[in-house]
Amino acid sequence: MSNICPKCLQENVVKSGIVKERQRFLCRNCNYYFTVKKLGKQIDDYYVTKALQLYLEGLSYREIERILGVSHVTISSWIKKYNIKRPPHSEFHTTYKVFKQSELLDFMKLEDNLKGSGLIITEFGDKYMMIKWERFKK
Repeated sequence: MSNICPKCLQENVVKSGIVKERQRFLCRNCNYYFTVKKLGKQIDDYYVTKALQLYLEGLSYREIERILGVSHVTISSWIKKYNIKRPPHSEFHTTYKVFKQSELLDFMKLEDNLKGSGLIITEFGDKYMMIKWERFKK
């Protein structure tokens, strides 16, 4: 059988009934009962990457949740899983805006929109997200 015991990592496993509509197994090696892992909803790596980028740019879990439609708890677990540490942004103020292509072009035409700040533009489905950060005025 291809199942492996999660406790002792041995393959000496047999079926042992069904619990909550999931197959239950018994490890004959250590007598541990377990059920198969549920497949769950796999989220595309694109969203994981975008969430990590947005986090590094200073957005909160809840802001990222509103933008991507992915739970802030899931985002938090990705940050922990990939051991992402955000550099201190104490002197910077981050804002973001989502544009259609034509709106982005209009925004970029005005030089005042680009002066005195850092700017990242990333594809966001059929739109573009602009992340902008400026130094706090002293």
